[in-house]
Amino acid sequence: MARQRILIIGGGMAGVSLGSELAVDHDVVLLEAESSLAVHSTGRSAALFLADYGPPPVRELTRRSEPEFARLSALPDVPPLLTPRGGLFTTWDEPSAAALTAAVASSPSMVAVTADRVRELCPVLRTDELAGCAFDADVRDIDVAALHGHYAGTLRRRGGRITTGARVVAADRVGAGWEVRTADGRTWHADALVNAAGAWGDQVAELCAGVGHRLSPRRRTVAIARSRVPIPAQWPVVADFAEAWYFKPESGALLLSPGDETEVPPGDVESDPLDVALVLERVNAATTLDLRSVRTSWAGLRTFAPDRAPVVGPHPEEPTLFSFVGQGGYGIQMAPALAGVGARLFRTGTLDDAVLAAAIDPGRARTALDR
Repeated sequence: MARQRILIIGGGMAGVSLGSELAVDHDVVLLEAESSLAVHSTGRSAALFLADYGPPPVRELTRRSEPEFARLSALPDVPPLLTPRGGLFTTWDEPSAAALTAAVASSPSMVAVTADRVRELCPVLRTDELAGCAFDADVRDIDVAALHGHYAGTLRRRGGRITTGARVVAADRVGAGWEVRTADGRTWHADALVNAAGAWGDQVAELCAGVGHRLSPRRRTVAIARSRVPIPAQWPVVADFAEAWYFKPESGALLLSPGDETEVPPGDVESDPLDVALVLERVNAATTLDLRSVRTSWAGLRTFAPDRAPVVGPHPEEPTLFSFVGQGGYGIQMAPALAGVGARLFRTGTLDDAVLAAAIDPGRARTALDR
């Protein structure tokens, strides 16, 4: 493939990871709308590696990412990117317990545990009301800042350029390439564009190709709560298997979320006090923590395609616009493998794994839009 000048729109994990891969043999310029990188979804991630989380394509990409995390962590300038945490998954009714039993049967790392073991792992859980519980020792914390910093640094070392404060407002085909204008009045030229704009992915797609991918930005609320009892740093992440809440230790306090997925327009979202109150209520009902106050709270955006798989490949209406969006709540944990898959698709248009290629093909999202 001939060397091209590529404009990547978006400076979160998606943009910098794919940009670092493409900068090996292309001239890459990354445009970030905000004044700094990783402001929205990447900077507000719960930072967990869960191999059994998400639809099949996500699980496959997460599995492929694990050895890449290890390889990157072995580099001299990169700290350990995955550290042990463990995940304790709880159920409180029979249908959820049946679903958890099925998940344990299909998981290589999740095992059912007794109430005694639950109390060892997290003594504050009300075990008398549990319908079922499982533990996954393979759940780990991700150093998101270090991973993003590695990709951004690699992109620059390979000759790429990152420009912040560059919100794209217009994009036109000029000859065989593109002319892109940003809100500050600058003009950029490229042979190809990459849409890595996260929650703004459909806006960019519509601007460049006239049609989006039917993406849905969803707000996820997170809070840091104080507790009257000490919070040991070694506690696992504890989650309701039906995704009604989760919590984990965070600097002597408790990070918790109601697992909300409220559809919202793309923007700088804030936490809803009702969601914060809801997660306090739910966690208090499941534990003896008696949480009363919140130190701080925030919200991030998780942007999904209709089938919740990523959207990766040439846009169906404009092949020189490469889509790299729809990472949902899985973008950090599958970033290493997804960047490699995206770079291969950009260069060759094909993958050896035809099932994965079909699952992430932007054309399948376009078909869903037409239904």
